[in-house]
Amino acid sequence: MGKVVTFGEILMRITPLGNKKLKQSNQLEYYFGGTEANVAISLSQFGNKTEYITVVPDDFIGSAVKSYLKQLEVNTDSIINLNHPLGLYFLEVGAVMRSTKISYNRAHSAFCNIAPNMVNWDEALEGCEWFHWTGITPALTENSYLTLKEGLKKAHAKGINISADSAYRKDLWNYGRNAKDVLGELIALSTIFIGGVNEMNEVLGTDFERTNEDFITASKLLMKEYPNIKKVADKRRSSLNANWHKIISKMWDGSQFLETKELEITHIVDRIGTGDAFAAGLIHGLMHFDNLKALEFANAACAIKHTIEGDANLLSEKEVLNIIEGNLTGRMIR
Repeated sequence: MGKVVTFGEILMRITPLGNKKLKQSNQLEYYFGGTEANVAISLSQFGNKTEYITVVPDDFIGSAVKSYLKQLEVNTDSIINLNHPLGLYFLEVGAVMRSTKISYNRAHSAFCNIAPNMVNWDEALEGCEWFHWTGITPALTENSYLTLKEGLKKAHAKGINISADSAYRKDLWNYGRNAKDVLGELIALSTIFIGGVNEMNEVLGTDFERTNEDFITASKLLMKEYPNIKKVADKRRSSLNANWHKIISKMWDGSQFLETKELEITHIVDRIGTGDAFAAGLIHGLMHFDNLKALEFANAACAIKHTIEGDANLLSEKEVLNIIEGNLTGRMIR
């Protein structure tokens, strides 16, 4: 199989130990993460070749980022070094009815200083079977948008599968571009749309409801507006509280509606990166399985990520398949 390429910003996550608030703690732990990095890492754990393109500081922190990615079998050959700091985000983990809170510090990060001519897309896309992007990257700066656009145009011309996770974040779009126009332009180059009714409403300017019937109608309209899109897939979360969620996933594959069984997570260890685990599970599934099993794999990967500390899903294909097969008791394996 060919490799999967992802492109976006990697950040350092800083959080108090346990469920403490920041003002309670004088001890902090950190993880490296970021949506496109998380997808690449998860795909590597499933046994796929991956390459991640980003920008990191030209110092010991940038070196640590590369070491972390290499340890998890992600190719770092296309990573760029600049004399700017790594982006950060601070996380307070909630519990029960107290929500988790996040604060970002990324405005002047190394990635936000990228320029389109820094990435050798022809070299990075050599042997590539799949390219994955999210709406976070074009929301950051004009240059991150232009760099992504260049990569997508080259990937599209090469006939590479392109998955688009629109990941609309209203507060990020501060540099003058219209989010709807930019996302529409980039989705037009993509073949798989990862998102639900809310995300499609943002792109289409519609007001569909969160029902299966509206999901199908919205998916059909999205495919009509963007003919390169062949499948639309989404997970849906219902929450009893901060620690107890249920996950179900669905897909419109262009001819039929598919839906998984619901998986219940009664004790969440880490909520961060679960959407990225879904995206990675879907990509892996579509590369290796039929549509229904691909969706089931994505749903299971998303659910089980809630049990892994850190931003990335570190489980193997076998462990995710074990969930699909109904082994949900968590009994000890000897």
